[in-house]
Order: sequence, then structure tokens, then C-alpha cells
Amino acid sequence: MSEIAKTVGQRIRSYRLQLGFSQEKVAELSGCHPTYIGQVERGEKNATLESIEKIAAAIEVPLSKLLILELDKYKDIHM
Repeated sequence: MSEIAKTVGQRIRSYRLQLGFSQEKVAELSGCHPTYIGQVERGEKNATLESIEKIAAAIEVPLSKLLILELDKYKDIHM
């Protein structure tokens, strides 16, 4: 999977653990399936923005905290 999917997934996992939430709790709060939460956290799924938004709300984190990019890492991407 892409580097950005892995980065976003790692951030989700980090914030979830800081709250002491299980993947099942995040799934319940976000309306996503628990298996999907695990796949997103591992970077195995290319989550939609809508799903990431729901997960961000469930873990009480602004969407921007999950999506902010390190520009040097992605300098080859043309906008």
C-alpha cells in the first residue's frame, strides 16, 4: 500500500491507543467494521476521506492531524 496510507494508519492507531480505545470501540463510534479499522491502521486499505473523517471524529482528533504531510517526503508528487 502507499506510504500515505501507512502514515495515516499509524497516526490513527497512535491516537486510538492514547485514548485507550480498542479497534472495536473505534468501529462502533465511527460506524465502520472492526476489521476495516485494523486494515486502515496497518495501511492495507486505501480508506476514503469519508471513512477517515468518521474515524477522526471517533478518536476525537481533527482530520488535519491525520492528513498533514511532510512536504519533503512527497516532493515528487505534482499538484
